[in-house]
Amino acid sequence: MHNLSGFFDIVILLGAIQGFIISSLLFFSKENRLSNRLLGIFIFLIALATFNCYLIDQNWYTSTHFFQLLSAVFPTVVIMPLGPLLLFYTKALLEPAFKLSKWDKFQFYPVIIDLFPYLTAVFFIVAILSGLVKHHQLNIGNFIDTYNVYSDIPRWVSLTCYLVLCRRYIINSTKEQTPQLSHQLKWLRQCIGVLMTFQLLWLLYLIPYVIPSYTDKLLDAVDWYPIYLPLAILIYWLGIKGYLVMKYQQINIKTSTGFSTKLSQDTLSQTISSLKTAMETNTVYLDPGLNLAMLSKYTGIPQKTISAVINQHLHKSFNEFVNEYRVEAFKVKVKQLKMDNLTFAGIASECGFNSQATFQRTFKQVTGLSPSEFKSQALQVG
Repeated sequence: MHNLSGFFDIVILLGAIQGFIISSLLFFSKENRLSNRLLGIFIFLIALATFNCYLIDQNWYTSTHFFQLLSAVFPTVVIMPLGPLLLFYTKALLEPAFKLSKWDKFQFYPVIIDLFPYLTAVFFIVAILSGLVKHHQLNIGNFIDTYNVYSDIPRWVSLTCYLVLCRRYIINSTKEQTPQLSHQLKWLRQCIGVLMTFQLLWLLYLIPYVIPSYTDKLLDAVDWYPIYLPLAILIYWLGIKGYLVMKYQQINIKTSTGFSTKLSQDTLSQTISSLKTAMETNTVYLDPGLNLAMLSKYTGIPQKTISAVINQHLHKSFNEFVNEYRVEAFKVKVKQLKMDNLTFAGIASECGFNSQATFQRTFKQVTGLSPSEFKSQALQVG
């Protein structure tokens, strides 16, 4: 292992550098999409932790007092936000209108688990400099080392739980799949699968690592290479694939925009009229399986034309366009007293929603209220 450590360190360093570059490209992309920024931060945090692994194996870094102080107070291993970042990236990629709510931001608060040892070190340093304690009175180093060992448990649990949530979200989104989403869904399924594989590797390492009698033996035998070598490779894969997805989105936007400008006014008017007839008169949105191909077959209008009109002239995605009609139908039904004994899920199903989670999310986005809040206001007005 010692003979290969130099090579492994180079691989880890190159992975970290790759992560810093790609994360910057994603975060500062011209489109400045929320999904790109979230993925950029996700990759940056992985790259930062990987770079820290490289540094702690370098004598020039660990033997210098300045760098020892810097490593003690500057957060480099920040893992707890990875799960929320991945979930919100998934939502933002599949729903262009997605925005972080207060509850979403609240999910980043567990980052205190990552920051606690650094805050403790800062407090300890300030206490020494102010003369409140003497250096030999507290063995803060052993406390922080022990804390860092066991803090990996909530980190692993958090990321695993969020991966499960992402997978469930993707499965629900697949039920409403459109041609525009097929590429993103394929990428997200691959991403979740690869990360779950990494979680398994991490678990196999974590079990002996958190057992006190095996911790030092494990580090002496293999160090952190079983974790950070796969992470370095993961950075390459995430960075390249994530960047290609971003470019794919840009090409699609340009293509859609270019196509929409070629539509004649007659074609545009006819398409909008046909769509309104299909939705308002024939209520095709009540079919939970309605997709772009079915709507095209029903109206006799090519899919590309429908997509261009909805995206570029109505400024909505296909799902937004259809689900807004479903929300309006729900609002009408829920105001009827005779529907009062039915559940929200039952009414939503009658209005074309095939998923309770999709209904709740869509209703909140369209109305700014939860279904129960809307019903309470409707009863008060009535």
